[in-house]
Amino acid sequence: MLIFYFLVVTGLALLAGFVRTVASSGEVGARYRSATIARLCVNGIAFLTYVALVLTFHAGYSRVGDNYVPNDLAVNLIALRYTDWSISVPLLAVELIAVCALAGRVMRTQRVIAVGSAFLMIFTGYLGAVVFEDNGKLTHLIFWGSVSVLFWIIANYVLIKVVRASYAKLTPESADLLRSATVILLGGWAIYPIIYVIPLFGAGGGWTTVIQVALCVTDLTIKVGFSGLIHRIAKLRTAEDVRTGNDMHQESIWISSEKKSDAGKPRDVYLADGAAVHRPRTRPPASSAVAAGQDTPLEDFESDR
Repeated sequence: MLIFYFLVVTGLALLAGFVRTVASSGEVGARYRSATIARLCVNGIAFLTYVALVLTFHAGYSRVGDNYVPNDLAVNLIALRYTDWSISVPLLAVELIAVCALAGRVMRTQRVIAVGSAFLMIFTGYLGAVVFEDNGKLTHLIFWGSVSVLFWIIANYVLIKVVRASYAKLTPESADLLRSATVILLGGWAIYPIIYVIPLFGAGGGWTTVIQVALCVTDLTIKVGFSGLIHRIAKLRTAEDVRTGNDMHQESIWISSEKKSDAGKPRDVYLADGAAVHRPRTRPPASSAVAAGQDTPLEDFESDR
């Protein structure tokens, strides 16, 4: 019943995270939209996985007297988690890189390495824990676990390198949040290898409960907590871009009831003849019709040119 409780609560929290991501997607500028899309996919995939986990958990144990005994379906509790991680863990790397300060070819290269390493980290772990599980013999578990750790190190190295390279280009507030998000993500990833080696020390109902509860808490921390921080960073960076004139946003940006930037409307910028960069228009004085809430005539805009 303790495992059942954590499975259901984590699934519902992921559903709430999915709904919040859909509702708040417009708060982030186009430059950081890939982080929002990745977050949406992570929460949606994880929620569906937890629905399957609850059903599998219900079917994977049979009541025998006062105890619950695992049957042939119980192994799917671990197998389903690996299928979720195979998609969500690489997407978490995409989320983090999307709000860093790298751009262009450098960003694409680092993203490919991080995503590929994250996937191989999960897939090789799946081979050792599920595919080549050999009835108590630990040879495959240790071998594939070692290969998984190698890819884990590569993924960690790339993400830390990208984050550290971004600090100098971010405001102190964004840099602090990015540092915290990185600690949560990589700290959460460190929990999985620890859980992976628990079968080396023992088995049974108690160990199963420890594994499942720990995985639920870790999933909840990373996929809701980390993703929430990434969304906040994306909003901060969007506001910074609006304030510096590098981008525009349809609505003002607020974080914790604190205004970070005004709205930048499409009519407030223009592309001059022969120019490649949008320039802000000259705003009319406060006593004009605009200040009174009326639309500015098109000829006024033309005169600015």
